[in-house]
Amino acid sequence: MYFLGQAANYKGLKTWKHFFAFGTKDDSEELRAYLAAHYGTTKDHVALYHNGRSALAVAMRKLLPQGSEVIITALTCSAVVQAVRAAKCVPVYADIDMEKLHFGPEELVKAIKTHDNVSAVIVQNNLGIPCDIEIIEKICKRKKLVLIEDLAHCAGVFYEDGREVGTVGRVTCLSFGKGKSIDTISGGAVVFRNEEDEPPKQPEKRPKLGESMRDRWYPVFAGQIRTLYYIGLGKFLTAFLIKIGCIERSADSRLATNTRLTHWQAKLALKQLKSLPRNGREPIRDYYLVKHRKELLHKLEKYGYVFNDIWYDTPVAPARYYKKSKFHEDECPVATAVSKHIINIPTHYAKSDLVTAYKIIKEYKIDD
Repeated sequence: MYFLGQAANYKGLKTWKHFFAFGTKDDSEELRAYLAAHYGTTKDHVALYHNGRSALAVAMRKLLPQGSEVIITALTCSAVVQAVRAAKCVPVYADIDMEKLHFGPEELVKAIKTHDNVSAVIVQNNLGIPCDIEIIEKICKRKKLVLIEDLAHCAGVFYEDGREVGTVGRVTCLSFGKGKSIDTISGGAVVFRNEEDEPPKQPEKRPKLGESMRDRWYPVFAGQIRTLYYIGLGKFLTAFLIKIGCIERSADSRLATNTRLTHWQAKLALKQLKSLPRNGREPIRDYYLVKHRKELLHKLEKYGYVFNDIWYDTPVAPARYYKKSKFHEDECPVATAVSKHIINIPTHYAKSDLVTAYKIIKEYKIDD
């Protein structure tokens, strides 16, 4: 897997609108004000960063003592682990429910019982599938744990109890990275919903020019890569562009809590946030558990479908960072099994174009 998302949300005119986007400080301030109003706090309790992992790290640094254990879902991205460690905390993996792809109350209680220094819980809502927030919230309140909502996959989703994601926890974090629910190629925000908490400092340092240019060019290059995959050259172009620094893999983005979101990306993020359906959105990706995944992906490619950008092909993705995650597979058997069998449908395919793909997947699908 070379990178996630393949700029799935960028086609045609939108690619060039992104490339030529322009913003001012007023756009960033408007985004901060919107997030504050939407998630129930004041603007000075909102800060914007160059990526989501920086926002998540700030949330933990502000609220947790160093050395605290933080419970995260066992099916996750290395960026979450990186953020926990950057806050000088310790990640604790809670195994997942097979249907929700996220820990539920039972898994959360088990993780709390087996660790003595748990101070916080991060709820992720994988693929935009809402977790059992009502019971999780009660557990966190009873145990006096900080509840952090990570909206990377789920901005605009509603929980089963009718509340919108991001309106429950003490802190809400957003990512605007590649293939996320709000996608400006990179970016993030932290929202401290408790006005008694010390406000985060809004960083003023601009991203490096090379980083900003990569963000502008990525949808252009990714469109070319998607096209070239069909004639077998997409992987080679991807590898070449990474080697010369023209694009960056999502997981390789540097954590920098002193670097702000660009004003033009703030403008784009605000536009996407305002366009979210008011009655809630569907999960950002459909998923299936399948047998012989490599064989299936190869067969799909023969029919013109490239599904290799899987969330998540290892419990902590991407695979090249898996060993560093110090994940113990025997402690999280469900997440381990799911990561070996899951595939999900990239969002750059229209459902009308997937008829043949669904027929092929049905041949390999593991029965419920």
